Amino acid sequence: MAVTFSGGGYAGVVITTTQPSPPPEFYLWSWGGNDYGQLGLGNTTSYSSPKQIGALTTWSTIAGGRRFCAAIKTDGTVWTWGNNSYAALGLDDTANRSSPVQVGALTNWSKIDAGANYCATIKTDSTMWSWGQNNYGQLGLGNITYRSSPVQIGALTNWLTVSAGYTHCTAIKTNGTLWGWGLNTTGQLGLTDETNRSSPVQIGALTTWLIVSAGYQHSVAIKTDGTLWAWGVNTFGQLGLGSEATRYSPNQIGALTTWSGISAGSQHTMAIKTDGTMWSWGRGSSGRLGLGNTTYYSSPKQIGALTTWSKISATDFYNLAIKTDGTLWSWGGNGGRLGLGDTADRSSPVQIGGLTNWSTIANGTNHSMAIG
Repeated sequence: MAVTFSGGGYAGVVITTTQPSPPPEFYLWSWGGNDYGQLGLGNTTSYSSPKQIGALTTWSTIAGGRRFCAAIKTDGTVWTWGNNSYAALGLDDTANRSSPVQVGALTNWSKIDAGANYCATIKTDSTMWSWGQNNYGQLGLGNITYRSSPVQIGALTNWLTVSAGYTHCTAIKTNGTLWGWGLNTTGQLGLTDETNRSSPVQIGALTTWLIVSAGYQHSVAIKTDGTLWAWGVNTFGQLGLGSEATRYSPNQIGALTTWSGISAGSQHTMAIKTDGTMWSWGRGSSGRLGLGNTTYYSSPKQIGALTTWSKISATDFYNLAIKTDGTLWSWGGNGGRLGLGDTADRSSPVQIGGLTNWSTIANGTNHSMAIG
């Protein structure tokens, strides 16, 4: 969290007796399917509108998997809940949890992402860790053995960010190199072949990668120059390259250098530009592209004309987004997961409630989370 002071320097400093503002409160909310307790509300009842998880105000990072959730608090602890059939909760067993449970006792977790039935995390020392299902080597541990508690991936201390796709992972190091591992049957690792990898392998030789997102069977990334790239399966045009041909290595999407945010879904992709516009492409069924229809597109299409989008999160059939004014929006296949109090699909973004303090979003297979 950053604190910004207007003015700057020492000139014009005003001394007052006004008490400092209280620290911001980061409540955690959830909604959607809850058959495994993935909403963290202590039950298995589904809800079609946001429900607050407990009374704590110390949540900072969230991730949604396949009917389970993971989160990090401001004190650096990591917590999980929901479906634990494949030890995805990292709690040394396979029992489901319907409320958040702390994973171990460490307080140095900084980043986390959730795949289908596994988690990938990074600590403050830039080491990378994983646990859960490992049938395709998605844990990056050099084998296909499931792990029910966190295990370090190698010994390196230079991991910057990691994105857990359905059964494959992508990551970027502090030196700007791009890496992939796990299932690779459709080229989603970007390694020019279809061979699975059980340990991280570098994708190309470039050192200019900035952001990466792993989806179901494709990946997208942004370079430091603002260009957008994609690879993997492309049946519905989810790579945004104007065709449906699978690509086995990163291919640039257009020539623009103004991309700032991305999220790879199941068969579609969402992105935001530096001007605050939002774009989508790929499969359009259930209205997931937000374009007012169910058509699929193989090239990026702008969603409306607004220039106030700041964050986006895509999953199988639906999306969540936050605007610069702190409002929360959703669209796509519903079934209660859109948080709009009903089960009707939406083909254009619709605001969830009237709050303006949303800061973080995440969605799983049939459930959603937000901090605000």
